[in-house]
Amino acid sequence: MALESVPVITIDGPGGSGKGTISMRLAGELGWHILDSGALYRIVAVAALAKGVAADDEERLAEIASDLDVEFSGDGSAMTVRLEGEDITSRLRLEEVGTLASQVAAVPAVRKALIERQRAFRQPPGLVADGRDMGTVIFPDAKLKIFLTASVEERAIRRYKQLKEKGESVNLSRLFRDIEKRDERDSTRSIAPLKPATDAHLVDSTDLSVDQVIEVIHNLLKKI
Repeated sequence: MALESVPVITIDGPGGSGKGTISMRLAGELGWHILDSGALYRIVAVAALAKGVAADDEERLAEIASDLDVEFSGDGSAMTVRLEGEDITSRLRLEEVGTLASQVAAVPAVRKALIERQRAFRQPPGLVADGRDMGTVIFPDAKLKIFLTASVEERAIRRYKQLKEKGESVNLSRLFRDIEKRDERDSTRSIAPLKPATDAHLVDSTDLSVDQVIEVIHNLLKKI
């Protein structure tokens, strides 16, 4: 099968909308591969923090992105990420990593370095791609494009609960502000801004359960 004929479902949207959970679940049900593109930028952020590279050092960040020694593995419900052989999965969700990843993602040279790496995930029998620009830039020919969103309030609450469950000290008001800032940065950057593809289906998950979102996507798949 030619790679360009391998079906792709893209799930784009802002942080906290549920993209990761939905993508993992959908990929498991379909028996397809999964691409968490946000993880790639978070991995660059983890590496940059470890090497002491600043967010405005575009040349060094691009070098890191080009030379990533990264490995993904999973069982359909959870994913493990290794950087240079070290399991960094738990570090990917740290707030400082997420903030730097959003800044890193706005660096043109970093995005360019990661484009082909992302497209290489397109393998038979199919791919579920989760990110910010999967349907607009990376896989514009995707079979089905979803733009998953939720209110800032709901996304802040979800993140708050996740962090509290991990025993972390967290401030809801600060999370709300951080999410607003990240949304603005992601949607106004000059390269591949966060926005729905013209042919994407908008799904608001604010008042929907995971099962309900999955049902919406399966119903859309049936119509293709």
